[in-house]
Amino acid sequence: MTSPQESRARTGIDGLDDILHGGLVPNRLYLVEGAPGSGKTTLAFQFLLEGVRRGEATLHFTLSESDEEIRAMAASHGWSLDGVTIRELMPSEESLAEQQQYTVFHPSEVELSETTRGILEEVERDRPARVVIDSLSELRLLSGDALRYRRQILALKQFFVGQRCTVLVLDDLTSIERDLQVQSIAHGALMLEHSKPSFGAVRRRLSVTKLRGSDFRAGYHDYAIRKGGLEVYPRLVALEHRQKVSRGRLSSGLAGLDSLMGGGLERGTSTLLVGASGTGKSSIAALFAAQAAARGDRAALFIFDESANTLFSRMAGLGVDLAKYVDDGSISVTQVDPAELSPGEFSHAIRRAISQESTTILVIDSLNGYLNSMPDEKFMIVQLHELLTFLGHLGIATILIATQAGIIGPHMSFPVDTSYLADAVLLLRYYEAEGEVKQAISAVKMRGSDHERTIREFIMRSGRMLVGEPLRNYRGIFTGVPEKISEP
Repeated sequence: MTSPQESRARTGIDGLDDILHGGLVPNRLYLVEGAPGSGKTTLAFQFLLEGVRRGEATLHFTLSESDEEIRAMAASHGWSLDGVTIRELMPSEESLAEQQQYTVFHPSEVELSETTRGILEEVERDRPARVVIDSLSELRLLSGDALRYRRQILALKQFFVGQRCTVLVLDDLTSIERDLQVQSIAHGALMLEHSKPSFGAVRRRLSVTKLRGSDFRAGYHDYAIRKGGLEVYPRLVALEHRQKVSRGRLSSGLAGLDSLMGGGLERGTSTLLVGASGTGKSSIAALFAAQAAARGDRAALFIFDESANTLFSRMAGLGVDLAKYVDDGSISVTQVDPAELSPGEFSHAIRRAISQESTTILVIDSLNGYLNSMPDEKFMIVQLHELLTFLGHLGIATILIATQAGIIGPHMSFPVDTSYLADAVLLLRYYEAEGEVKQAISAVKMRGSDHERTIREFIMRSGRMLVGEPLRNYRGIFTGVPEKISEP
């Protein structure tokens, strides 16, 4: 028996098929809306090429672009259009001649009939399974008024259903007012949007605005146009990935740090490392990753602020050969450019990195860079919460790094407080003592777990890292200028 997903017409875009729960319902008419440059034509050709791969006849009607322009677009993506029939339904050069101008009839009365007749004849002759009409703007203008336009679309819809065709009609939204006529007639509708932030790459997102009689993943989904077509990144829904996992502890290899955290990182939880720049947050995260790799597990690091080579050399200076584990595949390091990466693509990159079994630790360094990749901080909090829940369901220990503004003193700040999202919070601080600037570390939060509430010295020198004994002879360490007391 054929499953519902097997009977769907796949679009050729994995992420979009996931959003549509397998693809489009066959033999229906669908509307793809979007401003010029949003990728409608690219999506349409991926849909047609998927049909070619499945041995189906395909037909593309172009009312605005020439065959030469279309083939140039396909070549830019590395596509061969063998198997895709392209039909131009555009006015010829002869129509510009004075003797060809209409004097008795309005142009719409003649040209609309010719265009419609051309579509019907081609479909009846070729018997395609997939059809694309690009674009509706020409038909809308040729129709002259809304009533005639609606009747024309209804007639085409009924014709295509009778021919057993799955049809995409593209609309570039160039009319003065948005026309909902086709959206009400179509079986389903997709909206493609793109915006230009003040800095960085164009941000693109799509949504399914309508899909009759079928479930789909609602909301906005980021996408990008790459060489090879659209890449769609479905919105992450953590509840879809819930599973039973173990809650063991993951050691850092530093006895003092493990003692401070009640035995180390707990699987399926998130730990936030907070402190000023240079206090050792990234080094601690990399140490946990290296220890996981040494045990035969896998770790993934996403770094926004520091280059991978700088991280490797700095950790080598502390006695941790991180590059060795990267070379053997135990640790993956992904350099993230926040100006070029959308939040949806970042979540997709994380899902791809942890798809391999045995991933135990994931590091995001830092939240400051992650925040800069978001158009609005309130969306950053929501997406981060969903991401952490998803990772927790998979039993992955997540380390988040947050750099606070300032170097020393009690008035340190962070652009967005994310401490309530994390299951554990480690606080790192500089403090002045005995003529030196030293570093201190403390576990200020460990949700549902017993841990030390002491403040310990954190040392990074002489090629090693060390978490010392509790600092019991000082009061006010986190102010930056503690007071030494005579007795502990």
